[in-house]
Amino acid sequence: MAMMPKRVKYRKSQRGKINGDANRSNYVAFGEYGLQALESSWINGRHIEAGRVSATHFLRREGKVYIRIFPNKPISSKPLETRMGKGKGETEFWTAVVRKGQICFEIGGVEEDIAKQALVRVAHKMPIKCRFVKRRHSL
Repeated sequence: MAMMPKRVKYRKSQRGKINGDANRSNYVAFGEYGLQALESSWINGRHIEAGRVSATHFLRREGKVYIRIFPNKPISSKPLETRMGKGKGETEFWTAVVRKGQICFEIGGVEEDIAKQALVRVAHKMPIKCRFVKRRHSL
């Protein structure tokens, strides 16, 4: 099932703009290796779940997968062939706002080549370009 928040303050939100680079969550904090976004975009809850499934399947329950993004923005759309007026459409899906440079996924507890292969599989599921990054100073 796709990721979504349990409850929100407002049911519908405006689209907004994604300006600039990420100034937080732009370094590997929990694991040793991470997947960094090279573009700014919305990432659907289904994309995040597909990435999580592919990483855990490849790792075969070794190591730990950390998801650093969460879809908390509702995206609404009106049905096709509907006239103007009658208010804003219903929520279609939930998305995470990801800025350029933000870490999306992290992996810890496995060796570098295995982590790289797992994160490449996750990157194939993402709708944006991503790159493999290492922790700056090891534990």
